[in-house]
Amino acid sequence: MKYALVTGGSRGIGAAICKALAKEGYPVIINYVSREDAALEVKREIESSGGCAELLKFNVADLKETDAALDGWMASHPDDYIAVLVNNAGIRRDGLLMWMEDADWYDVINIHLNGFFHTTRKLITPMAKKKWGRVVSVASLSGIKGMPGQTNYSAAKGGVIAATKALALEVAKRKVTVNAVAPGFVETDMTKELDQNTLRETIPAGRFGTAEEVADLVCFLSSDKASYITGQVVEINGGLNT
Repeated sequence: MKYALVTGGSRGIGAAICKALAKEGYPVIINYVSREDAALEVKREIESSGGCAELLKFNVADLKETDAALDGWMASHPDDYIAVLVNNAGIRRDGLLMWMEDADWYDVINIHLNGFFHTTRKLITPMAKKKWGRVVSVASLSGIKGMPGQTNYSAAKGGVIAATKALALEVAKRKVTVNAVAPGFVETDMTKELDQNTLRETIPAGRFGTAEEVADLVCFLSSDKASYITGQVVEINGGLNT
């Protein structure tokens, strides 16, 4: 059976992606680190709608923890494999580089970029062996054009974008696609402290996006309909970077 794993799946865009993939028929693995209550609520919503979901706790920034969790899952599911991987786990630690604390740099890089490496390296081999797989990473407009006060975040997301393009070339012949989506401003916990009224004026569409809109795009890139799309970064930003 083909499973879908969504890292950082307990809240925001990750939770919306879990629910959308479940509606497409995938048994969904909801990864989380600390918010077990939120992860359980996503699981309950999926199951109440007739879908299948399970929780898998691990920190993507920790290689040993990630390997142990995924090895354990594989051992308990010998006839299944994770066919869809959505690298969504992430944090923001905004601030000017000249005053940035060491931890604010390394934590952001470790979760976004090293997290991509830890999860994707573990799961790309089974996808290649099965000759079907989808890797979709949630990047950001910040990783494309850069944003002041987000040097760490821009560096991490820019690295994920570059890794996406390179990995896509490595596995394309195995019918595994590797893409990224790059949201602009989306209504989530990570953006609730922003001045939305001012920022809306900079967005041609005149509004923030929703987590569900990003999830729909991820679902499409995870489907058979997107089998000829790989190595791409699809922006979803209301025209902000047009």
